[in-house]
Amino acid sequence: MELWKLLLAWMGLALMLRTGEAQLNPNFYQVSCPNVESIVRRAVLKKLNQTIVTVPATLRLFFHDCFVEGCDASVIIASPRGDAEKDAPDNLSLAGDGFDTVIKAKQAVEAQCPGVVSCADILAIAARDVVVLSGGPTFAVELGRRDGVTSRADRVTGNLPGPEFSVDLLSSMFRKNNLTTRDMIALSGAHTVGFSHCNRFADRLYSFNSTSAVDPSLNPAYANALMRACPRNVDPTIAVNMDLNTPITFDNVYYKNLLNGEGLFTSDQVLFTDQRSRPVVKKFAADQNSFFKAFARSMIRLGRLGVKTGSQGEIRRDCTAFN
Repeated sequence: MELWKLLLAWMGLALMLRTGEAQLNPNFYQVSCPNVESIVRRAVLKKLNQTIVTVPATLRLFFHDCFVEGCDASVIIASPRGDAEKDAPDNLSLAGDGFDTVIKAKQAVEAQCPGVVSCADILAIAARDVVVLSGGPTFAVELGRRDGVTSRADRVTGNLPGPEFSVDLLSSMFRKNNLTTRDMIALSGAHTVGFSHCNRFADRLYSFNSTSAVDPSLNPAYANALMRACPRNVDPTIAVNMDLNTPITFDNVYYKNLLNGEGLFTSDQVLFTDQRSRPVVKKFAADQNSFFKAFARSMIRLGRLGVKTGSQGEIRRDCTAFN
């Protein structure tokens, strides 16, 4: 092999080892805990039967975890000082049912395979399972992550996309995490089962800019429906579904809504109004299978972010506390 090709091969291997990607494997627990996925699935299904919020809460928890310290369950750590990742302003809206899903699944796994499976892997499996159980695509979850040993609220700011983001800002943030614009558009489709508190989008209804109180990109009928659900000075605990049509089904209706001016966040609707991302939105709206394939691929790529493997991190006994 030519020297430059050999150097490139070594550089690629070094990068994979640094990110942990080379050590993730769907069969990681084949010997040490062969039933881990079925154990987690039963725990997720039990939680789902208690509340449908399990679906968006678990998906969003996985995304927020991966985008800050990497997919290492650092977002689940509870600090008595209120300074852990989950205490950051951007994470205060994470629904408790997502945390409870992982905690209960971890307890079930520990009962059969103590000290073997990380909370990070359990969250990754649970995120896949809530997608499947709500009608979405299945995919093999790469496993072998270890749990992080750092969880700081002050590291969250600036590392999660905001509801007011443009396509440029969204693409830049995803690119920083080794994800493409297409990944961003596909993963945004998780909003098909999401919900949001009114204050996250109230500016689009009542104070958009100096010439228009209502965001003109909003479908007028949709804007009126949102105003009825979220009047001025509404109770801050009130939330609305991000997909008013099929809110508990994982499907491609989110993209169909964007075509109709029914994206809840600015960061949703810009995917259609921006000419660069519009073709992908239109494709996903017309072809659910295409969206499902893209979403599955992007979830696998998301699950590789900043993972700890080998001797890095730890296997927590309790997902909410470091060992």
